[in-house]
Amino acid sequence: MSKIILLDSIRSMQNVGAIFRNADWSWFDKLILTGYTPTPPRNDISKTALWAQTWIDWEFYEDWLSILKKLKKDWYKIYSVELTPDAVDYKSLFSEKEENICLIMWNEITWVRKDFLDLSDKKVIIPMRWKKESLNVSVAAGIVMYAIN
Repeated sequence: MSKIILLDSIRSMQNVGAIFRNADWSWFDKLILTGYTPTPPRNDISKTALWAQTWIDWEFYEDWLSILKKLKKDWYKIYSVELTPDAVDYKSLFSEKEENICLIMWNEITWVRKDFLDLSDKKVIIPMRWKKESLNVSVAAGIVMYAIN
């Protein structure tokens, strides 16, 4: 089973670093960085990754659509974390074990691209209890990565 997380246009180096650290903790194999997501080596990434970016594989692609289509062709299930009417609660992922998974996270300002949603096999939500509709991207990634594990 291969687990990948794709980060599209994440602005914060600290969030990228934290997601590298989450990947190590949750046994994800690789990060795919797209858009304007910062890439290692950067001190602000290392500070929160605690050097996980040195042993977790990562790749950068300007053309996010071609890499996503390639992953689908390679039999990856694409999961997008997004508030959509057809999204499933992240807790349902605990009982589901796909062969290959690519989890998509994006920046919190522009939300997910419609093209990502169109290519997604599943949309996932983390239900919120109060007024905010979302968590910090690295926190949300960690929660869903743990559920996929």
